[in-house]
Amino acid sequence: MTNRRAALPLLAAATACALLLTACGQNSEGGSREKSGDEARTIGIAMPTKSSERWIADGRNMTTSLKKAGFRTTLQYGEDDPDQQVSQIENMITQGVDALVIAAINGEALSNVLQQAADADIPVISYDRLILGSDHVDYYASFDNEKVGELQAGYIVDKLELKDRPDEGPFNIELFAGSNDDNNTKYFFNGAMKVLKPYIDDKRLVVRSGQTRLNQVTTLRWDGGTAQKRMDDLLTSTYSSARVDAVLSPYDGISIGILSALKSDDYGSSAKPLPVVTGQDAEAASVKSIIAGEQTQTVYKDTRALAQVASDMVGAVLDGKEPETNDTTTYDNGKKVVPAHLLPPVSVDKSNYRSVLVDSGYLKAEDLR
Repeated sequence: MTNRRAALPLLAAATACALLLTACGQNSEGGSREKSGDEARTIGIAMPTKSSERWIADGRNMTTSLKKAGFRTTLQYGEDDPDQQVSQIENMITQGVDALVIAAINGEALSNVLQQAADADIPVISYDRLILGSDHVDYYASFDNEKVGELQAGYIVDKLELKDRPDEGPFNIELFAGSNDDNNTKYFFNGAMKVLKPYIDDKRLVVRSGQTRLNQVTTLRWDGGTAQKRMDDLLTSTYSSARVDAVLSPYDGISIGILSALKSDDYGSSAKPLPVVTGQDAEAASVKSIIAGEQTQTVYKDTRALAQVASDMVGAVLDGKEPETNDTTTYDNGKKVVPAHLLPPVSVDKSNYRSVLVDSGYLKAEDLR
């Protein structure tokens, strides 16, 4: 794909860069990847929210990777407001970015703005969350999202020894899922249920609330407070005379909310130990919780590597090359199958957090004290 502005005069390029640098709420980085004369390419990065440690790291990593590749960047956070994210992307298009990297707040809310990007010949990389309902998504960079759910559910199976001790049980489990407007939610949940359903079917795992369908267990915007309230309600309505043995949680922020509800109901004592509680993203607060013996597990996804994949995709597309992908069949967004590059997730608990997270430099030891 060629640069649609290769023939612009240098003055126009300088003006575009000046507009980018003064745009509200953005974070620009230097660097100049030359293609025609001294014209620098600028990449727009749209991230969901600063309320999650994970997305702050993603924005920082994307900016760093693109800067190293010689691009300028403009980074904006939509603060979990789909309309705000659309407005931010529209501004980036108006200002003349050369490519967009978008982690969508609502995967179904971007069709119109992506049509604007297509009309301006701006390629789009969907970052971690697949953008739905649009032909104008060029590539998708993410992790093996179904595998994330398999790792979470497999950890529950192992901790309850469902394979090794077939006569044990039944065990009570409750299920939580991510936001209903995030396409990844179904992949996490489906991967987990692929592992858990046989044990639910043979009643070795019992969902006492009866809430087993995805639309019954989603957590809007992945909000920990929403998860805490639902867990409170479940404990009150269903577990007055029974204990929870495991909770499938798809994300660390949700896990923290679940644990708050459990501890308010006297879980965590010697008489009432905490259940197995899974998570995702290896956020420092949850890793500290794991070290303290509260949250049991999380799934680590190296966002540094993901940022590099997305940056490489941007560079290849703008240089007229085909980016490296490893999945060209799975990710149908309702309009097209989007070629994807998926990275492997890793299960982390108290036994391996240091070697996986600290020794790799993903987290600092002092962040976990």
